[in-house]
Amino acid sequence: MGFDVDRFLETINEGLLCCICRDVLEDPVQAPCEHAYCRACIEGWLVHETICPEDRKPLSSLSLRPLFRYMRNDLNRLQIRCEFYRSGCDYISDLEFIHGHQQECHFKQVECTNVKCSTLVLRKDLQDHLKTCQFHAMECPSGCGYLMVTPEDTTHNCITELKTAMDVLRSEISCKYEEQKREMELRLNMQRSHMVQKEATMQSQIDDMKSEISKLSQKLKLMMDLEIQRRQDVEKLELEKKELMEVLRDTNKRENEPSSSASCNASVSHCKRCSPLHGKVTTI
Repeated sequence: MGFDVDRFLETINEGLLCCICRDVLEDPVQAPCEHAYCRACIEGWLVHETICPEDRKPLSSLSLRPLFRYMRNDLNRLQIRCEFYRSGCDYISDLEFIHGHQQECHFKQVECTNVKCSTLVLRKDLQDHLKTCQFHAMECPSGCGYLMVTPEDTTHNCITELKTAMDVLRSEISCKYEEQKREMELRLNMQRSHMVQKEATMQSQIDDMKSEISKLSQKLKLMMDLEIQRRQDVEKLELEKKELMEVLRDTNKRENEPSSSASCNASVSHCKRCSPLHGKVTTI
């Protein structure tokens, strides 16, 4: 429902009136067809209807949107009387600030705070009413703490009231103890579950690390075997190199020996032709 038109000091523009209740818009929304409504009015309408009440176009609560900013600004600047102006409040303010005043207005009717009293009085008169209220509570003069509301309460039994208070207190303590016990058990169970889950996660991580270490160990052993094989191959190559060097030196020596033998043979042949003694070989 909207704000009563009679509470405003000036004439209200037709566009700021709810299309359903015909009061000034309160918590306004508008349809895609740009008709404006109080939120409570249109939501109540859409419980049973699926069309706009003005132009009968399809409408749902999901299609409602905030009022245009310029319309909201015009609405907030309207001068309005307090809701309790008929009770004597003469407060006037902009519409956007009236709600805060009404919560604390001295002319608002409030209920008596005494137990068993349902009298409604103006907030400004509440303290005076409490002083004369027939249900005004007083503590027992004997000191048991019992609150006496009616004249019959003056004949109460203090011992009985104290026992009742003790039983209530004991019951409250027992309830709180059980509640705290359940809460502690719940926390312990949650912590235990968390620890078990964490332990399982850590064990899984340890197993993964062991598996990685095993793989690394195998790779390391393979690399060591390859290194040993490489060293053996290097030693073998060194040995073959030495043998090849020996063979090369022997080959060079053999290549040098035929030239010496040839010169010696030539000398020997010359000596055979020149010597008159054919059967004797003279070596030069």
